[in-house]
Amino acid sequence: MVAVAITWVDHSGITRVKSVPLAGLPEAAARGVGASPVFDAFLLDDSIVAGRHAGGPVGDLRLHPDLDRLTPLAGQPGWAWAPADRYDQDGGRHPQDERGLARAVADRLAARGLEALAGFEVEWVVGRTGTDEFVPAALGPAYGHARQVEVSDYAADLLAALADQGVEVLQLHPEYAPGQFEVSTAPEDPVGAADTAVLVRETIRAISSRHDLRASFSPKVLADGVGNGGHLHLSLWRDGRPLFAGGDGPFGLTAEAEAFAAGVLRGLPALCAIGCPSVASYLRLVPSHWAGCFAAWGLENRETALRLVAGRSLEVKCYDLTANPYLVVAATLVAGLAGMADRARLPEPLAVDPATLPDVPRLPTTLAEAVAAFEADEVLREAFGAEFAATVADVRRGEVALFEGVGAEQVAAATRWRH
Repeated sequence: MVAVAITWVDHSGITRVKSVPLAGLPEAAARGVGASPVFDAFLLDDSIVAGRHAGGPVGDLRLHPDLDRLTPLAGQPGWAWAPADRYDQDGGRHPQDERGLARAVADRLAARGLEALAGFEVEWVVGRTGTDEFVPAALGPAYGHARQVEVSDYAADLLAALADQGVEVLQLHPEYAPGQFEVSTAPEDPVGAADTAVLVRETIRAISSRHDLRASFSPKVLADGVGNGGHLHLSLWRDGRPLFAGGDGPFGLTAEAEAFAAGVLRGLPALCAIGCPSVASYLRLVPSHWAGCFAAWGLENRETALRLVAGRSLEVKCYDLTANPYLVVAATLVAGLAGMADRARLPEPLAVDPATLPDVPRLPTTLAEAVAAFEADEVLREAFGAEFAATVADVRRGEVALFEGVGAEQVAAATRWRH
């Protein structure tokens, strides 16, 4: 190794980086690496929102690499990676440190004697280089082995790189859209799952580049396409016992698991500002695309926003990969904890396609609607803190303004290669 990439993910879901030579890593770990807090106000196109608490030229932070996650990068020979915790210069956690928020919420769970395990499904499309248009690098049928054969060496190199990096892959398969694939990884603690989501995406990006290919994780690569999701899977445990199995509730849910799921379901409109945080997200969240655009739940129902995986976990299907994974796990756990505090109950599950029913509520259909729901959600605002919550809203409204009056094709093109 000659250098270490120290990354954090901003509020727009972009992985930002500062790097140090390997010889400088001990100093970076001890004292941190300087970085401006202005990144809290970055939009996906690198423009800067003049927000209420971020966006100016004044101030400095310290990036402290987490050496427990230090990983030599198989897809970038000579490089290693470590996620950063962001601290103020006086040593306190930066009030908008996304990774720190995820850890704080996980600690709240632990204080209740609970453990959460989480994992992300990472969907992406692989395209040809040399053009900003999307030209799929594999043309075989959806879910077809022929598609995987077309990029067999690429897929093998990707799996080998992830294995070398200590990432436990559960499965890799072609997805529905042209050139689309999905990789799922083993469940971990919430912060670890978010770290792994970052590492997996950047590994996909690196291996794609080494094969002269280009990866896009955008929720809408083509305006008339299916789009990429970033589904979150969550399970709860107490004293080594799973709470999503063996209970007296619907489909074997324990009372605690039902209350947790009900809290997430109740919070979904506001959670969309976190898990579906881009204008392009709402091009994906449409009926009959298995995107989970309905505020409902069901057993193995892939059109409801919440899918109960029988006896195992809860899948939040509406989320996509323009989201910051640390904020996703933090906000979802906060909503679930609120449901547990209220002993919330789930409504009746749906066993049919919600689009066939007349009165199933939709999730927000625009980013502006999601931001309004987020700002009205006292539970999330309190968990984030006033400064953090206000900046999230400012950044989301900045993206809304950025794409004001812009058509779907232009939104897809502008977003395509940013995530």
